[in-house]
Amino acid sequence: MNFEKHVPKSGLPISAQRKAWFKEFMKPYVSVVLIYSAVYLIRDNFKAAQPLLKQQMGMTTEQLGLIGFAFSLAYGLGKIIVGYLVTGKDEKKSASIMLLGASIIVFAVGVVLSVNRSPMGWILALWALNGIFQCSSGPCCTGTIVNWTTKKNYGRYYSIWSTSHNIGGGLAGVFSLWCAQTFFGGHVAGMFIAPALVAVVIAVFGFFFGKDRPEDLGWETTEKIFGEPPREEDTTSTNDTTWQLFRKYLLGNPWIWILCCSDVFAYIVRVGIDNWSSLRVTEQLHFSTQIGAQAIFYFGMGSLIGSVIWGMLSDLLGGRPAMMSLICLVITPIPLAFYQFSTTPMMMLVAIFLLGIFVFGPQVLISISILTQVPRKAAALAGGMPGAFAYLLGDSTAKVLLARIADSKAAGLHIFGTVLHGWGDTFSVLYVAIFGAIVLQALVTIHEEKKIRRAKKLAELEK
Repeated sequence: MNFEKHVPKSGLPISAQRKAWFKEFMKPYVSVVLIYSAVYLIRDNFKAAQPLLKQQMGMTTEQLGLIGFAFSLAYGLGKIIVGYLVTGKDEKKSASIMLLGASIIVFAVGVVLSVNRSPMGWILALWALNGIFQCSSGPCCTGTIVNWTTKKNYGRYYSIWSTSHNIGGGLAGVFSLWCAQTFFGGHVAGMFIAPALVAVVIAVFGFFFGKDRPEDLGWETTEKIFGEPPREEDTTSTNDTTWQLFRKYLLGNPWIWILCCSDVFAYIVRVGIDNWSSLRVTEQLHFSTQIGAQAIFYFGMGSLIGSVIWGMLSDLLGGRPAMMSLICLVITPIPLAFYQFSTTPMMMLVAIFLLGIFVFGPQVLISISILTQVPRKAAALAGGMPGAFAYLLGDSTAKVLLARIADSKAAGLHIFGTVLHGWGDTFSVLYVAIFGAIVLQALVTIHEEKKIRRAKKLAELEK
């Protein structure tokens, strides 16, 4: 269903549009922040529910892992497919509808858990379906932000929005467990039903509150409102179909492929630290499980700060996300080495907090860089591509291959006659991933600078 419509020009002067811009932008912006927070509310509740799923439903750790893998597989593959389908649509409304669909699926999970004592098959299928409904929510939300911002202020609004997954993910466990204990007698079904109902309300709210783009108010484009030259990609893609956008700006664009590969490297570093920090802290450093839990918390807090500041700094550099990402990557080995050789809980927690700040920088900034390479109307399509790479390659490498290397009881990983085994080799993989990302981001930074200077020359010639 196509929600785009041609709205007659309102006749409102540009100066008045500029004055009213912030107020009108905040409506869809609040909507997409709430929508993406709700997406994680009905995603990370599964992580929090795992102990009760084992205790009350008799599920095994292996079964829970299989359910999580099914979600990741569906989520990764769906990013490109669903992103293609929603391209050219009203992205805020598309995100709302996908959230509504995911909410219904998660509610169904709760119902199945409440009536079925052997729900493995049902939960596996439903949670994979949840991954399909959730897969393009992020790109659609960022597409709405792209529609309302310019290259000079996009970074700050994107980076603040990106913390919504921290908000939703942080609330998921506490809220779902409280609802289960308060309203469902402690039954695990409540950890799915209650968040789903909240997400339904947010989905309906997000559908109606705010417009997807200034043109839906009868205004000019954001660039015209703020007196900036239109992006080259927008002016050359006016009549392109979705397939033409996909072929020209994604499949045929080497910089998109380079950025996707760079994102895989960055994802390996992020998940390699985030997913295994508590295990490494307790197994290798022999700290308590409480310290291991604190490591997860401090990494999360660092990532929250990093997600905000790096986008803002890229704006201060004149809209240079690739350059800012490169700076982050060059600095990252320092806190990583500090983390690797830390000997006390305090040293480790400081190191992992700093890693959270620097590791999440490239993740946010690479996404911004990708969106600068494509027309506005291809934002959902472009946003899905790095996500598919990250989940299908980066996530699996960090969770599966690094697990084989780090596990002292496993045989390690054999690569070209070399055996990688132990935490030392795990860190070696992380350093290699950082180096790979640095090389690729250096290439993108050069391209970014040439593009910015070319745009400035064209703007000067038009004056």
